[in-house]
Amino acid sequence: MFGTKKNPATRAAERFFKERRVKIHFVDLSVKPIAKGELTRFVQKFGLNALLDMEGKAYERSNLAYLRTTEEGIITRIIETPELLKLPLVRGGKVLTVGEDAEGWGRMLEG
Repeated sequence: MFGTKKNPATRAAERFFKERRVKIHFVDLSVKPIAKGELTRFVQKFGLNALLDMEGKAYERSNLAYLRTTEEGIITRIIETPELLKLPLVRGGKVLTVGEDAEGWGRMLEG
């Protein structure tokens, strides 16, 4: 699971898995950036726009809505500024979820 300790959706995901006694590997993106390959896996599944938190303050401050940049440029920005992401990003086996997605988390436990 990738997220930040301050993010409410990340805390909800952590709680979801702890209540079900599922051991998680948590990567705090405010401490350690997400690996480019890992981020690419989520981009391939959902598309870049689905990963961006376009309502967030970080997105507004970054001016990404107005910049002409490549997908590669945006990915680099996301790695530098994880607040741009809809958190948490959760991977369980082959199941990936973005944001608060209790249904998707449940599917991870089924497989």
